[in-house]
Amino acid sequence: MKTLRAKGKSAIPGISDFARRLFRSWLSLKLPTGKTHVILAVSGGADSTALLLALDELVKARKLSLTITVAHLDHRLRGVSREDADWVENLAVGLGYEFVKRRTDVKKRAARSGDNLEQAARRFRYEFLKKTAKQNQSPLVVTGHTLDDQAETILLRLLRGSAAEGLSGIEAVRLIDSKSSIQLARPLLSWVRRTDAEAYCRLRKVEFRVDEMNQDEKYARVRVRRQLLPLMHSFNNKIVEALSRTATLLREDAGALTDEANKLLRLACLEAPQTLRKKGDNPKRLDVDILASAPAAVRRRALRQWISQGRGDLRRLEMVHLVAVDSLTEGNRGGRIAELPDGGKVVRKRGWLELDARVNGKKG
Repeated sequence: MKTLRAKGKSAIPGISDFARRLFRSWLSLKLPTGKTHVILAVSGGADSTALLLALDELVKARKLSLTITVAHLDHRLRGVSREDADWVENLAVGLGYEFVKRRTDVKKRAARSGDNLEQAARRFRYEFLKKTAKQNQSPLVVTGHTLDDQAETILLRLLRGSAAEGLSGIEAVRLIDSKSSIQLARPLLSWVRRTDAEAYCRLRKVEFRVDEMNQDEKYARVRVRRQLLPLMHSFNNKIVEALSRTATLLREDAGALTDEANKLLRLACLEAPQTLRKKGDNPKRLDVDILASAPAAVRRRALRQWISQGRGDLRRLEMVHLVAVDSLTEGNRGGRIAELPDGGKVVRKRGWLELDARVNGKKG
Protein backbone atom coordinates (compact mmCIF):
# COMPACT_ATOMS: atom_id res chain seq x y z
CA MET A 1 0.00 0.00 0.00
CA LYS A 2 1.45 3.36 -0.97
CA THR A 3 1.05 6.07 1.61
CA LEU A 4 0.20 9.11 -0.47
CA ARG A 5 -0.75 12.58 0.65
CA ALA A 6 -2.17 15.71 -0.88
CA LYS A 7 0.51 18.05 -2.16
CA GLY A 8 -1.78 21.06 -2.00
CA LYS A 9 -4.03 22.87 -4.43
CA SER A 10 -2.82 24.13 -7.75
CA ALA A 11 -3.90 27.44 -9.20
CA ILE A 12 -5.68 26.39 -12.39
CA PRO A 13 -6.73 29.30 -14.56
CA GLY A 14 -10.42 29.10 -15.38
CA ILE A 15 -12.24 25.80 -15.26
CA SER A 16 -10.51 22.57 -16.24
CA ASP A 17 -11.87 20.41 -19.06
CA PHE A 18 -12.66 17.67 -16.53
CA ALA A 19 -14.75 20.08 -14.43
CA ARG A 20 -16.51 21.45 -17.52
CA ARG A 21 -17.49 17.94 -18.56
CA LEU A 22 -18.69 17.17 -15.05
CA PHE A 23 -20.84 20.32 -15.18
CA ARG A 24 -22.43 19.20 -18.47
CA SER A 25 -23.11 15.75 -17.00
CA TRP A 26 -24.55 17.34 -13.83
CA LEU A 27 -26.96 19.41 -15.90
CA SER A 28 -27.93 16.52 -18.20
CA LEU A 29 -28.85 14.40 -15.16
CA LYS A 30 -30.98 17.30 -13.86
CA LEU A 31 -29.13 17.39 -10.55
CA PRO A 32 -29.66 20.44 -8.33
CA THR A 33 -27.47 23.47 -9.07
CA GLY A 34 -28.97 25.84 -6.50
CA LYS A 35 -28.60 25.90 -2.74
CA THR A 36 -28.54 22.19 -1.93
CA HIS A 37 -26.74 20.09 0.68
CA VAL A 38 -24.96 17.19 -1.02
CA ILE A 39 -23.33 14.13 0.56
CA LEU A 40 -20.24 13.16 -1.42
CA ALA A 41 -18.83 9.66 -0.89
CA VAL A 42 -15.02 9.73 -1.02
CA SER A 43 -12.88 6.64 -0.46
CA GLY A 44 -9.60 8.34 -1.31
CA GLY A 45 -9.18 6.48 -4.60
CA ALA A 46 -8.66 8.34 -7.87
CA ASP A 47 -12.32 8.30 -8.98
CA SER A 48 -13.93 9.79 -5.88
CA THR A 49 -11.00 12.14 -5.28
CA ALA A 50 -11.31 13.49 -8.83
CA LEU A 51 -15.05 14.00 -8.29
CA LEU A 52 -14.42 15.97 -5.09
CA LEU A 53 -11.78 18.13 -6.77
CA ALA A 54 -13.95 18.86 -9.82
CA LEU A 55 -16.99 19.74 -7.70
CA ASP A 56 -14.70 21.98 -5.68
CA GLU A 57 -13.74 23.77 -8.91
CA LEU A 58 -17.37 24.26 -9.88
CA VAL A 59 -18.46 25.46 -6.44
CA LYS A 60 -15.61 27.94 -6.15
CA ALA A 61 -16.22 29.18 -9.69
CA ARG A 62 -19.89 29.64 -8.68
CA LYS A 63 -21.09 27.26 -11.36
CA LEU A 64 -22.80 25.24 -8.63
CA SER A 65 -24.17 26.49 -5.32
CA LEU A 66 -23.77 23.39 -3.16
CA THR A 67 -23.03 22.69 0.48
CA ILE A 68 -20.84 19.59 0.42
CA THR A 69 -20.32 17.08 3.20
CA VAL A 70 -17.61 14.54 2.43
CA ALA A 71 -18.47 11.09 3.80
CA HIS A 72 -16.02 8.22 4.28
CA LEU A 73 -16.72 4.69 5.54
CA ASP A 74 -13.74 2.79 6.96
CA HIS A 75 -14.45 -0.90 6.24
CA ARG A 76 -11.51 -2.06 8.40
CA LEU A 77 -10.49 -4.50 5.69
CA ARG A 78 -6.90 -3.22 5.46
CA GLY A 79 -4.29 -2.29 8.02
CA VAL A 80 -3.97 1.23 6.59
CA SER A 81 -7.69 1.99 6.53
CA ARG A 82 -7.31 4.55 9.32
CA GLU A 83 -4.67 6.31 7.22
CA ASP A 84 -7.11 6.40 4.28
CA ALA A 85 -9.75 8.04 6.49
CA ASP A 86 -7.26 10.59 7.82
CA TRP A 87 -6.07 11.38 4.29
CA VAL A 88 -9.61 12.00 3.03
CA GLU A 89 -10.38 14.14 6.09
CA ASN A 90 -7.27 16.27 5.52
CA LEU A 91 -8.19 16.78 1.85
CA ALA A 92 -11.84 17.60 2.56
CA VAL A 93 -11.12 20.00 5.41
CA GLY A 94 -8.27 21.57 3.44
CA LEU A 95 -10.72 22.35 0.63
CA GLY A 96 -13.16 23.81 3.14
CA TYR A 97 -15.77 21.04 3.43
CA GLU A 98 -17.38 19.25 6.36
CA PHE A 99 -16.18 15.68 6.87
CA VAL A 100 -18.04 12.71 8.34
CA LYS A 101 -16.60 9.22 8.85
CA ARG A 102 -17.60 5.92 10.36
CA ARG A 103 -15.76 2.66 11.05
CA THR A 104 -17.38 -0.76 10.70
CA ASP A 105 -16.03 -4.31 10.72
CA VAL A 106 -17.27 -5.55 7.35
CA LYS A 107 -15.80 -9.06 7.79
CA LYS A 108 -17.79 -9.66 10.97
CA ARG A 109 -20.96 -8.18 9.55
CA ALA A 110 -20.59 -10.20 6.33
CA ALA A 111 -20.21 -13.40 8.36
CA ARG A 112 -23.43 -12.63 10.23
CA SER A 113 -25.41 -11.68 7.12
CA GLY A 114 -24.14 -14.42 4.79
CA ASP A 115 -23.01 -11.87 2.18
CA ASN A 116 -19.62 -11.92 0.54
CA LEU A 117 -17.25 -9.08 1.41
CA GLU A 118 -18.08 -6.97 -1.66
CA GLN A 119 -21.84 -7.30 -1.08
CA ALA A 120 -21.52 -6.51 2.62
CA ALA A 121 -19.23 -3.53 2.03
CA ARG A 122 -21.62 -2.12 -0.56
CA ARG A 123 -24.69 -2.57 1.65
CA PHE A 124 -23.13 -1.01 4.73
CA ARG A 125 -21.66 1.85 2.66
CA TYR A 126 -25.08 2.84 1.34
CA GLU A 127 -26.65 2.47 4.77
CA PHE A 128 -24.02 4.91 6.08
CA LEU A 129 -24.54 7.34 3.20
CA LYS A 130 -28.32 7.25 3.59
CA LYS A 131 -28.05 7.86 7.34
CA THR A 132 -25.62 10.75 6.77
CA ALA A 133 -27.96 12.30 4.20
CA LYS A 134 -30.93 12.05 6.56
CA GLN A 135 -28.97 13.60 9.42
CA ASN A 136 -27.98 16.52 7.19
CA GLN A 137 -31.41 16.80 5.52
CA SER A 138 -29.69 16.24 2.21
CA PRO A 139 -31.73 15.07 -0.81
CA LEU A 140 -28.70 13.85 -2.75
CA VAL A 141 -25.81 11.39 -2.33
CA VAL A 142 -23.11 11.46 -5.01
CA THR A 143 -20.54 8.74 -5.76
CA GLY A 144 -17.60 8.49 -8.15
CA HIS A 145 -18.52 5.44 -10.25
CA THR A 146 -16.98 5.50 -13.73
CA LEU A 147 -17.26 3.77 -17.12
CA ASP A 148 -14.86 1.09 -15.86
CA ASP A 149 -17.13 0.31 -12.90
CA GLN A 150 -20.05 0.06 -15.31
CA ALA A 151 -18.23 -2.39 -17.61
CA GLU A 152 -17.08 -4.58 -14.72
CA THR A 153 -20.58 -4.67 -13.22
CA ILE A 154 -22.20 -5.68 -16.52
CA LEU A 155 -19.72 -8.51 -17.07
CA LEU A 156 -20.11 -9.80 -13.51
CA ARG A 157 -23.88 -9.87 -13.92
CA LEU A 158 -23.59 -11.53 -17.31
CA LEU A 159 -21.44 -14.27 -15.77
CA ARG A 160 -24.13 -14.80 -13.10
CA GLY A 161 -26.83 -15.15 -15.77
CA SER A 162 -28.69 -11.91 -15.07
CA ALA A 163 -31.70 -10.83 -17.09
CA ALA A 164 -31.89 -7.62 -19.14
CA GLU A 165 -32.54 -5.47 -16.09
CA GLY A 166 -29.33 -6.65 -14.45
CA LEU A 167 -27.39 -6.20 -17.68
CA SER A 168 -28.58 -2.60 -17.90
CA GLY A 169 -25.87 -1.95 -15.35
CA ILE A 170 -25.53 0.86 -12.83
CA GLU A 171 -28.05 3.69 -13.06
CA ALA A 172 -26.71 7.23 -13.22
CA VAL A 173 -29.52 8.48 -10.95
CA ARG A 174 -31.88 6.49 -8.76
CA LEU A 175 -33.41 6.50 -5.29
CA ILE A 176 -30.92 5.26 -2.71
CA ASP A 177 -33.50 2.63 -1.76
CA SER A 178 -37.16 1.92 -2.42
CA LYS A 179 -38.30 3.43 0.89
CA SER A 180 -36.40 6.71 0.62
CA SER A 181 -36.76 9.97 -1.31
CA ILE A 182 -32.99 10.54 -1.22
CA GLN A 183 -31.42 10.37 -4.67
CA LEU A 184 -28.16 8.58 -5.48
CA ALA A 185 -26.24 10.08 -8.42
CA ARG A 186 -23.12 9.00 -10.35
CA PRO A 187 -22.24 11.93 -12.61
CA LEU A 188 -18.95 10.36 -13.83
CA LEU A 189 -20.58 7.13 -14.96
CA SER A 190 -21.10 7.81 -18.67
CA TRP A 191 -17.87 9.56 -19.61
CA VAL A 192 -14.94 9.06 -17.20
CA ARG A 193 -12.41 6.25 -17.50
CA ARG A 194 -10.31 5.44 -14.44
CA THR A 195 -7.24 6.76 -16.24
CA ASP A 196 -9.04 10.09 -16.82
CA ALA A 197 -9.66 10.46 -13.09
CA GLU A 198 -6.03 9.67 -12.30
CA ALA A 199 -4.81 12.21 -14.87
CA TYR A 200 -7.08 14.91 -13.44
CA CYS A 201 -5.81 14.27 -9.91
CA ARG A 202 -2.27 14.67 -11.19
CA LEU A 203 -3.28 17.90 -12.93
CA ARG A 204 -4.57 19.19 -9.59
CA LYS A 205 -1.33 17.98 -7.95
CA VAL A 206 -3.26 15.82 -5.51
CA GLU A 207 -2.10 12.25 -5.08
CA PHE A 208 -4.77 9.67 -4.33
CA ARG A 209 -4.84 6.53 -2.20
CA VAL A 210 -3.99 3.21 -3.84
CA ASP A 211 -5.83 0.14 -2.55
CA GLU A 212 -3.79 -3.04 -2.96
CA MET A 213 -7.02 -5.08 -2.74
CA ASN A 214 -7.75 -3.83 -6.27
CA GLN A 215 -4.86 -6.04 -7.41
CA ASP A 216 -5.97 -9.17 -5.51
CA GLU A 217 -7.35 -11.65 -8.04
CA LYS A 218 -9.16 -13.74 -5.44
CA TYR A 219 -11.98 -11.22 -5.94
CA ALA A 220 -14.17 -11.78 -9.02
CA ARG A 221 -14.30 -8.08 -9.89
CA VAL A 222 -10.51 -7.87 -9.91
CA ARG A 223 -10.24 -10.92 -12.19
CA VAL A 224 -12.75 -9.31 -14.57
CA ARG A 225 -10.70 -6.10 -14.50
CA ARG A 226 -7.28 -7.70 -14.92
CA GLN A 227 -8.05 -10.77 -17.04
CA LEU A 228 -11.39 -10.65 -18.84
CA LEU A 229 -11.53 -6.99 -19.91
CA PRO A 230 -7.97 -6.98 -21.34
CA LEU A 231 -8.85 -10.09 -23.38
CA MET A 232 -12.02 -8.42 -24.68
CA HIS A 233 -9.99 -5.30 -25.42
CA SER A 234 -7.95 -7.36 -27.90
CA PHE A 235 -11.18 -7.83 -29.91
CA ASN A 236 -12.53 -4.30 -29.43
CA ASN A 237 -10.30 -1.53 -28.09
CA LYS A 238 -13.42 0.42 -27.10
CA ILE A 239 -14.98 -2.49 -25.21
CA VAL A 240 -15.66 -0.44 -22.04
CA GLU A 241 -17.54 2.21 -24.01
CA ALA A 242 -19.36 -0.49 -26.03
CA LEU A 243 -20.57 -2.20 -22.86
CA SER A 244 -21.81 1.14 -21.53
CA ARG A 245 -23.79 1.76 -24.74
CA THR A 246 -25.30 -1.72 -24.52
CA ALA A 247 -26.30 -1.06 -20.93
CA THR A 248 -28.01 2.18 -21.96
CA LEU A 249 -30.04 0.41 -24.66
CA LEU A 250 -31.03 -2.39 -22.30
CA ARG A 251 -32.02 0.17 -19.66
CA GLU A 252 -34.35 1.85 -22.14
CA ASP A 253 -35.92 -1.52 -22.99
CA ALA A 254 -36.15 -2.36 -19.30
CA GLY A 255 -37.95 0.91 -18.62
CA ALA A 256 -40.66 0.08 -21.15
CA LEU A 257 -41.06 -3.43 -19.73
CA THR A 258 -41.22 -2.06 -16.19
CA ASP A 259 -44.11 0.21 -17.13
CA GLU A 260 -46.01 -2.79 -18.49
CA ALA A 261 -45.10 -4.86 -15.45
CA ASN A 262 -46.45 -2.19 -13.10
CA LYS A 263 -49.75 -2.17 -15.02
CA LEU A 264 -49.91 -5.97 -14.74
CA LEU A 265 -49.16 -5.84 -11.03
CA ARG A 266 -52.03 -3.42 -10.43
CA LEU A 267 -54.41 -5.62 -12.41
CA ALA A 268 -53.39 -8.79 -10.62
CA CYS A 269 -53.50 -7.51 -7.04
CA LEU A 270 -56.37 -8.32 -4.73
CA GLU A 271 -56.96 -4.68 -3.72
CA ALA A 272 -58.42 -2.06 -6.07
CA PRO A 273 -55.62 -0.22 -7.92
CA GLN A 274 -56.76 3.15 -6.56
CA THR A 275 -56.57 1.87 -2.97
CA LEU A 276 -53.15 0.36 -3.58
CA ARG A 277 -51.77 3.63 -4.95
CA LYS A 278 -53.28 5.60 -2.07
CA LYS A 279 -51.91 3.36 0.64
CA GLY A 280 -48.58 2.66 -1.03
CA ASP A 281 -48.88 -0.94 0.24
CA ASN A 282 -47.66 -4.05 -1.51
CA PRO A 283 -50.36 -6.59 -2.42
CA LYS A 284 -49.90 -9.87 -0.56
CA ARG A 285 -51.89 -11.84 -3.17
CA LEU A 286 -51.85 -11.85 -6.96
CA ASP A 287 -54.40 -13.32 -9.37
CA VAL A 288 -52.75 -16.23 -11.22
CA ASP A 289 -55.05 -16.07 -14.26
CA ILE A 290 -54.20 -12.41 -14.89
CA LEU A 291 -50.48 -13.12 -14.46
CA ALA A 292 -50.59 -16.15 -16.76
CA SER A 293 -52.22 -14.13 -19.54
CA ALA A 294 -49.23 -11.75 -19.78
CA PRO A 295 -46.01 -12.30 -21.79
CA ALA A 296 -43.32 -14.07 -19.74
CA ALA A 297 -40.94 -11.07 -19.83
CA VAL A 298 -43.59 -8.74 -18.39
CA ARG A 299 -44.87 -11.33 -15.88
CA ARG A 300 -41.43 -12.08 -14.45
CA ARG A 301 -40.65 -8.39 -14.13
CA ALA A 302 -43.98 -7.88 -12.29
CA LEU A 303 -43.18 -10.76 -9.94
CA ARG A 304 -39.72 -9.35 -9.30
CA GLN A 305 -41.23 -5.98 -8.41
CA TRP A 306 -43.83 -7.63 -6.19
CA ILE A 307 -41.18 -9.56 -4.28
CA SER A 308 -38.97 -6.47 -3.97
CA GLN A 309 -41.78 -4.41 -2.50
CA GLY A 310 -42.80 -7.19 -0.13
CA ARG A 311 -39.29 -7.93 1.15
CA GLY A 312 -38.01 -4.36 1.03
CA ASP A 313 -35.17 -5.27 -1.34
CA LEU A 314 -33.95 -7.89 -3.82
CA ARG A 315 -30.98 -8.98 -1.75
CA ARG A 316 -29.68 -12.41 -2.83
CA LEU A 317 -32.65 -12.94 -5.15
CA GLU A 318 -31.36 -14.62 -8.31
CA MET A 319 -32.95 -15.67 -11.59
CA VAL A 320 -33.38 -19.24 -10.33
CA HIS A 321 -35.70 -17.96 -7.58
CA LEU A 322 -37.68 -15.84 -10.01
CA VAL A 323 -38.11 -18.73 -12.46
CA ALA A 324 -39.36 -20.92 -9.59
CA VAL A 325 -41.96 -18.29 -8.62
CA ASP A 326 -42.99 -17.85 -12.25
CA SER A 327 -43.54 -21.61 -12.61
CA LEU A 328 -46.27 -21.39 -9.96
CA THR A 329 -48.48 -19.59 -12.51
CA GLU A 330 -48.57 -22.73 -14.67
CA GLY A 331 -51.44 -25.23 -14.44
CA ASN A 332 -54.28 -25.35 -11.94
CA ARG A 333 -52.78 -27.13 -8.95
CA GLY A 334 -52.51 -25.24 -5.67
CA GLY A 335 -50.36 -26.05 -2.65
CA ARG A 336 -47.06 -25.48 -4.45
CA ILE A 337 -44.25 -23.41 -2.94
CA ALA A 338 -41.26 -21.48 -4.32
CA GLU A 339 -38.59 -20.77 -1.73
CA LEU A 340 -36.91 -17.35 -1.58
CA PRO A 341 -33.51 -16.54 -0.07
CA ASP A 342 -33.39 -15.64 3.65
CA GLY A 343 -36.43 -17.78 4.52
CA GLY A 344 -39.22 -16.19 2.48
CA LYS A 345 -41.53 -18.07 0.13
CA VAL A 346 -44.29 -17.68 -2.43
CA VAL A 347 -47.23 -20.08 -2.16
CA ARG A 348 -49.78 -21.02 -4.84
CA LYS A 349 -53.22 -21.25 -3.21
CA ARG A 350 -55.83 -22.12 -5.80
CA GLY A 351 -56.01 -19.12 -8.11
CA TRP A 352 -53.69 -16.87 -6.08
CA LEU A 353 -50.01 -16.38 -5.37
CA GLU A 354 -49.31 -15.37 -1.78
CA LEU A 355 -46.05 -13.82 -0.56
CA ASP A 356 -44.57 -14.70 2.82
CA ALA A 357 -41.72 -12.18 3.03
CA ARG A 358 -39.72 -13.63 5.89
CA VAL A 359 -36.07 -12.90 6.51
CA ASN A 360 -34.15 -15.51 8.49
CA GLY A 361 -37.42 -16.84 9.87
CA LYS A 362 -38.80 -13.43 10.86
CA LYS A 363 -41.45 -11.41 9.18
CA GLY A 364 -39.92 -8.96 6.69
